[in-house]
Amino acid sequence: MKKICTISFSGRPGGNCGSIAGEIQKYWQGRGAVKTFDFSALEITPCGRCEYECFGGQKGCPHFSDPEFAICEAITDSDITYFVVPNYCDYPPANFFIFNERGQCYFQRHHELLEKYLAVRKKFIVVSNTGRENFTAAFRYHVPEGTEPETLFLAARKFGRVSIKGDLMASPEARETLRRFL
Repeated sequence: MKKICTISFSGRPGGNCGSIAGEIQKYWQGRGAVKTFDFSALEITPCGRCEYECFGGQKGCPHFSDPEFAICEAITDSDITYFVVPNYCDYPPANFFIFNERGQCYFQRHHELLEKYLAVRKKFIVVSNTGRENFTAAFRYHVPEGTEPETLFLAARKFGRVSIKGDLMASPEARETLRRFL
């Protein structure tokens, strides 16, 4: 049985990203063990509210007990990870960048963890009606060097939906597009 990790980076509960994470769970039901992390329900402290103790060692981080480490461990321990990312002004949201910067502490002085993390297959699902290049650039940090991220852009308007309503997965065509990507 495969180990699957899904991370919804939306700060809004019950929106498109949450629905997509639910579809991933359904897709793998009975074929994989799925761990889902929903940033709308998590409290992860951004870097900078400390004295950068992580530079001295991983466990030196004063925020060591928040969910960041559990997410990094789940990804590193998975067979495949799905990043579900909304578009905020043509970039991933702050939650995505907080996750990136806090990951530094997880990997600091643990090159073997970084190698293991990069080796995990990752797929990126972006809820976006506009821009792509900023997402692709941001996702490259999560895959081995020279590898293009596997990314699906789901534009709500393509499926006759309005992103803010959070009903993208109510479209049979959008669900089928997602399932083919999974």
